[in-house]
Amino acid sequence: QVKLVESGGGPVQAGGSLRLSCAADGAVFSRRCWAWFRQAPGKGREGVALINSMGTPIYDDSVKGRFTISQDTAKKTLYLQMDRLEPEDAAMYYCAADPASSILCNFKVDFHDWGQGTQVTVSS
Repeated sequence: QVKLVESGGGPVQAGGSLRLSCAADGAVFSRRCWAWFRQAPGKGREGVALINSMGTPIYDDSVKGRFTISQDTAKKTLYLQMDRLEPEDAAMYYCAADPASSILCNFKVDFHDWGQGTQVTVSS
């Protein structure tokens, strides 16, 4: 079992930046696929960024060049640096983890562990 706790969300003006953190606790070593998802009101959940056990990042087209996913394995923390934020980025952001190998790690994985989310609000 892995517990995930997100932080770092909040209000920001369009064009600004935020860094989300996801602190992991438990059997972290067993999780090889890590991701950030978001869900805006009235919309479905969508994958934003993920990183596999090889350290390869994958981004949704809507955030490429603006968001950066990274992880500090020593601190057991996943990050999402969000720059040049747009009103369309406003959503609840969730981190997720799964044992999936690097080959199988993608947004369609039925992720095993989820955090409770952190809210991002972007004003124009």
